[in-house]
Amino acid sequence: MQPSTLSAADTAWMLVATAMVLLMTPALGFFYGGMVRAKNTLNTLMMSFVALGFVGVAWALIGYSFGFAGTGGWIGGLDHVLLRGVGADVRGTIPHVLFASYQGTFAIITAALISGAIVERMRFGPYVAFITLWSILVYAPVAHWVWGGGWLAKLGALDFAGGTVVHVNAATAALVAAVVVGSRKDYGRQALVPQSVPFTLLGTGVLWFGWFGFNAGSALGATQSAALALANTMFAPMATFGVWTLLDLQRTRKATAVGAATAIVVGLVAVTPAAGFISPVGALVLGAIAAVPSYFALLFRARTRLDDSLDVVAAHGVGGVTGALLTGVLAQKSWNGVADGALFGNPAQLWWQFVAVAATIVFSAAATVVILKVIGAVSTLRAAPNEEGLGLDMTQHGEEAYSRGEGAVLIRTDRRGAPR
Repeated sequence: MQPSTLSAADTAWMLVATAMVLLMTPALGFFYGGMVRAKNTLNTLMMSFVALGFVGVAWALIGYSFGFAGTGGWIGGLDHVLLRGVGADVRGTIPHVLFASYQGTFAIITAALISGAIVERMRFGPYVAFITLWSILVYAPVAHWVWGGGWLAKLGALDFAGGTVVHVNAATAALVAAVVVGSRKDYGRQALVPQSVPFTLLGTGVLWFGWFGFNAGSALGATQSAALALANTMFAPMATFGVWTLLDLQRTRKATAVGAATAIVVGLVAVTPAAGFISPVGALVLGAIAAVPSYFALLFRARTRLDDSLDVVAAHGVGGVTGALLTGVLAQKSWNGVADGALFGNPAQLWWQFVAVAATIVFSAAATVVILKVIGAVSTLRAAPNEEGLGLDMTQHGEEAYSRGEGAVLIRTDRRGAPR
């Protein structure tokens, strides 16, 4: 085997891609923050921003080692605890420390995605504990399965940039968390309208920009594969946006801005596992198809008692599953040099994609229940009804996103709701 050689071009691209993916976490905060009520704006933003600190540190301390040390089947080893052995040496064609940093940005935003299902009612301290533990005990092992030489990689499952590792994984945890924490006290009783759709659109635009680093950066170099992933990351959401808008117009005769933002994210989610494996025409097909199940999953959820506040399951779960399975259909070896999908003579690939999706769902669901139950045994997971009524900005952070105006009075209460 030839020794690894540092590539200046690959290193330069990955420096940029790492910064782009890190930017996605604040962008997610604005995407989510625009869709909650004003009294919970800062709390929702903080649920994304806090991952930059706690999950990022956890990744450096042990998460990276669990994900990428060794090539065991189920979890990495302890060789890189405290980033031991992670320095200027070359991994592939880039510095090892850059590779570890890039992978850390994925861990951060994956954990932050979960918050969309439990905004406006989960206490901040237990939430921080949850996403920190989850990133170590759930995200890192699944990343190892697929990208660290684990058992799914050995089976031949394809996941270019995180359809299963990121989106199916996070959405499964989000579903479990929404059930365990419970619904908002006003859910089903009054309209819970977005406080700032422009915030959400701004977040969407920055997310799409960062997603080019997310998908094209997953080629780990300035290569033809990166160029293909970038093109597919552009085309697939365009197709999703178009189909989603047509569905909206057919159903309500209105094309909503929240629908547009959701459609773009669904297209980005769906193309993530396929980005470097399918043709640009395949990306258009994938994006168009992905709009349909996510659109109707969102409508179905709204008729249930499940309070997945910002529809993480419909967007990231259904979108991620759709993208992962369609990767097994639309993959073309003439484009990726790795494997064909069912449409091009390799139906077995679809089976391995299904195995990857199913395994991720089962593991993530079971582990998330355990983590939440353990945290819930030592701390209260959700805010008290009076705290929820006042808003989590003030009760969890002691701040407000928007001034109440001169002369406004804030009535403070104790934990039982009595004025103080």
